[in-house]
Amino acid sequence: MKRAKVFLHDRLAGRLVEDENGFTFTYDTDYLKLPDAAAVSLTLPLGEKPFHDMVLFPFFDGLIPEGWLLDIAERSWKINQRDRMSLLLACCKDCIGAVSVIPDDEIEEDKL
Repeated sequence: MKRAKVFLHDRLAGRLVEDENGFTFTYDTDYLKLPDAAAVSLTLPLGEKPFHDMVLFPFFDGLIPEGWLLDIAERSWKINQRDRMSLLLACCKDCIGAVSVIPDDEIEEDKL
């Protein structure tokens, strides 16, 4: 199982999980209570109900680099191009825009 925390403008917005059943994105309950909470994507509107799909949600897949930058990431981290969640976790900690995707285990290590 691969897990990530999704941040929007440096605030925890939700969690993304890949398991044997596919992908699940769930907004953080504390984030939903914020008066200025915003959706991370138009395709993932705010709500308590988890989003589930068998493939990585197009919004998150679009954060993964393409072309020569993807080639560098694949070679550097030895990640298969088809392993989209691993590429997302490796490449999208500090991507362009307001969204960051941080491996869940990495955040726990930072707290120690």
